[in-house]
Amino acid sequence: MNEWARPAFILEEAKLLANLEKIHRVEVEASVAIIPALKSFALWHAFPLLKPYVSAAAASSLNEVLLIREEMGLKAHTYAPVFHPSEFPDILVNSSHIIFNSLEQFNRYAEQMNSSGAVCSAGLRINPEYSEVEVELYNPCAPGSRLGVILADLPAILPTGLDGLHVHALCDSDSYAFERLLNSFEKRFQAYFDQIRWVNFGGGHMITKPDYDIEHLISVLKAFKSRYNLEIYLEPGGAFVFGAGTLRATVLDIVENQGIKTAMLDVSFKAHMPDTLEMPYRPDVVGASEEKESIHRYRFGGLSCLSGDYVGDYVFAEPLRIGDQVVFEDMMQYTMVQTTMFNGVQHPDVCIQRENGILEVMKTFDYHDFKSRLG
Repeated sequence: MNEWARPAFILEEAKLLANLEKIHRVEVEASVAIIPALKSFALWHAFPLLKPYVSAAAASSLNEVLLIREEMGLKAHTYAPVFHPSEFPDILVNSSHIIFNSLEQFNRYAEQMNSSGAVCSAGLRINPEYSEVEVELYNPCAPGSRLGVILADLPAILPTGLDGLHVHALCDSDSYAFERLLNSFEKRFQAYFDQIRWVNFGGGHMITKPDYDIEHLISVLKAFKSRYNLEIYLEPGGAFVFGAGTLRATVLDIVENQGIKTAMLDVSFKAHMPDTLEMPYRPDVVGASEEKESIHRYRFGGLSCLSGDYVGDYVFAEPLRIGDQVVFEDMMQYTMVQTTMFNGVQHPDVCIQRENGILEVMKTFDYHDFKSRLG
């Protein structure tokens, strides 16, 4: 067996810092605020690396709000599809911005915001009724969406106390998709711009992808600011940690059925990489070849009993063997925050590889972690 006897998520510090530098450049040159969204990445051990680069972070629950407050020392920009009355007081005192999903939710909590003495700006999520997201599971503007208010349901004059609008309709998108969304949003909602102080353009901006046109994004943002002089927020999740870490697994068995070879791993796509099944997409694997004719072709099978817990196919120059290490790339975004212990499967360790090469294990999981989830 190789040295990775246990599966592990590994954040690479040097790659995270490189992403932060790219994002910071956009912030400075476009005069906007770009804040990380914990819905994608909430590894709080890494927050000391983020903190010098960010002025806030985006939360979608009380737990995320408290994590931002405790581990970053910052107040959150908080949006949730619905707020629970028992949690709202704690959200309010620990947030600098609260974005409501409906006018009904804003009206319910407006007086509480006004009378609390907390300095917190209120916003409203709107549905731009424009989206280029093809997978309906991830499309916030799908017909009948429960997310945001459509233009037809907005009053001509926004309620007193609403300072901003929030629009999120991107997913793993480039700057040109953002420009088209912005043009549609501006055309339809421009009448409200003199009633607000800020606009939050949500997440889905994959700024740190190698082919992302950063210059174009900066020019689009600067042009919008010059027209309306509004504060602008972007809150990508994936962009902060794109390509900044891996999930390392080990081949435990190789099974063959009707000519299909499946390398059985000590990780689960269902439990540890759910987006690979939901999106779906085929994650990159270190060492996998593009050679189509190779006989060394494998699926990768997860260790849960779900029939569909597999992805593939992958081609290698040499045959895989039991004990071989398999490294899945780009495994920081939307992985650890969505993991489950379905089937009681062993959770991967959580690690950070420092710039000097030293590997630090931040968390290991055992039976007590599984048991304590249910009492």
